Amino acid sequence: MLKRIVPLLILAFMLGLFFAFDLGRFLSFETLAEYRASLLAWVEKHAVLAPVVYVLVYFVVVAFSLPGGLVMTVSGGFLFGFVAGGIYAVTGATLGATALFLIAKTSLGDYLLAKAGGKIQKMQQGFADNALSYLFVLRLIPIFPFFLVNLAPAFLGVSLRIYLIATFFGIMPATFVFALAGSGLGSVLDQGKDITVSGIFTPEIMVAFSGLALLALLPVVYKRFGRNKMPVKNTE
Repeated sequence: MLKRIVPLLILAFMLGLFFAFDLGRFLSFETLAEYRASLLAWVEKHAVLAPVVYVLVYFVVVAFSLPGGLVMTVSGGFLFGFVAGGIYAVTGATLGATALFLIAKTSLGDYLLAKAGGKIQKMQQGFADNALSYLFVLRLIPIFPFFLVNLAPAFLGVSLRIYLIATFFGIMPATFVFALAGSGLGSVLDQGKDITVSGIFTPEIMVAFSGLALLALLPVVYKRFGRNKMPVKNTE
């Protein structure tokens, strides 16, 4: 009984702290702009510790499904540069998503499944056809909320190996786009402009993401429509 309650208590405690102390205000572009000089100085002074802290915070944000993933990714590019910031963001997000995946496998999964609602069933056929390709597409294109995509594979029998591969590589394109935007955030803030999601996700970027998603779906399309139409070789 205790094993069933403890994970739920931890989750409730973390969420309670986050909202009770309004910690979400620290995960905002306004806070980043206000404290950017101090943050950049701290990162420069603690070249080894800073990436560790950043990955840990990103891990917590994703594992507990807290709002602020976009700000964290953009901040990574701003604080560490496009390449390093993207790598740290992908690492933190993947670790956090994996933790949530493993939590969903425990007794806490019943609570999370109830929270997810009937949307899980909408994904069932896609995972049954080709789990790797389907999850890769879900990571590329935000068809469903990130929280839901983290949970659904755990409930639908996807292996941890497939989950890790699809998550790590699937979130890379969007993550590096946001990190790239973050690397140029200093000049944007100097001009008194705001950074927006629509400003990052230009039509060209969305076309590129859609193209990657279509490529990832090819195995699913082949399995469903193409294999039955392949000519059968006569062995007689």
